[in-house]
Amino acid sequence: MSASDPITSSMQSAAETGVFPGAVLLVRVRGRLAYQRAVGCAALVPERELASLDTVYDLASLTKPLATATAVLCLVQERRLGLEEPLQNLLGELKGSALGGATASHLLSHSSGLPAWRPFYERIVERDRTQPGLLGSAAAKQVALDLICQEALVAPVGKRSLYSDLGFMLLGLLVERIAGCSLAAFCRDRVYARIAAGPLCFIETGGALAGAPPGQPIDLGKVAPTEEDAWRGRVVRAQVHDENAYAIGGIAGHAGLFGTASAVLAVSGAWLRSYLGQDAVLPVELVRRFVSRQNRPPGSSWGFGWDTPSSPSSSGTRLSARAFGHLGYTGTSLWVDPECELEVVLLSNRVHPTRHNEAIKQFRPVIHDLIYREVIGGS
Repeated sequence: MSASDPITSSMQSAAETGVFPGAVLLVRVRGRLAYQRAVGCAALVPERELASLDTVYDLASLTKPLATATAVLCLVQERRLGLEEPLQNLLGELKGSALGGATASHLLSHSSGLPAWRPFYERIVERDRTQPGLLGSAAAKQVALDLICQEALVAPVGKRSLYSDLGFMLLGLLVERIAGCSLAAFCRDRVYARIAAGPLCFIETGGALAGAPPGQPIDLGKVAPTEEDAWRGRVVRAQVHDENAYAIGGIAGHAGLFGTASAVLAVSGAWLRSYLGQDAVLPVELVRRFVSRQNRPPGSSWGFGWDTPSSPSSSGTRLSARAFGHLGYTGTSLWVDPECELEVVLLSNRVHPTRHNEAIKQFRPVIHDLIYREVIGGS
């Protein structure tokens, strides 16, 4: 480790002390790549493999802003979806349910009243015993939709901020219903292919790639493994770590996206340039609305599919109030600050070989403050 490179020193120390097996960090400022480095290992078991800039990570909940919220924004732009239209008008299964009066804006801002998570995969696996082939199939998505529709709300619609995977599962299904194609295909055709965001795609439960931009396929051999999973009886690799996403086929609104740090940076760059009015890939006014704190309900830090800095924040203490970002359970994160045109992509597989390693919670704010000090500087 070099004292003259404190960012690399901090990253290497994190790998050596077990914050994560390894990681890739990309930092871009005003369109210029200011830092890129891979440290540590992509895999520890069954054999050690070094991480590289080409390592592909399970992006986990970065799927929410990079795929689902991006797709919703595009449908809103095309006037195929209204943010304030009751969900029961869009999904017949919701008619008469407590959730039917909620809107896409409630789901995007985590204020729908849906619970955070439910082990739907267990119900799907149970049904698969009598309906072989259900697990990972299109029919499993309908099962998941029916189960969400049956969920009792933990709070009235719009009255409580509660981060919910179920809400984004529902958004992913809504996108597919409106678009008439998979979330993977819609994101590829509408956004990813236009900005050369590769390698970036979903991996279906059966192992097929879905939604990869043309000419930029993912090399499955470069996918970093995640957990040594007792449920699946193996170290999970080149399959989504999230059990619910796996059970409904690997393409889901809350998780399932895979990619390199450069692919994530391609999408974050499209959002930032559009925010700044420098790019027409995404509409400026909608982008600014989506990444802004919605205060739904008052005090919530959520935008539409994006989070904003709060105290304490994984983004550290230096980013402006205009910043937006998101985390992924597997050890991934993205933070963007339009005020200084800073983008920070940190990808790791901290759940390898076990999810019980949570040291990254303390590391994230420290590395973001360090990056700001070294790359942006000033007070």
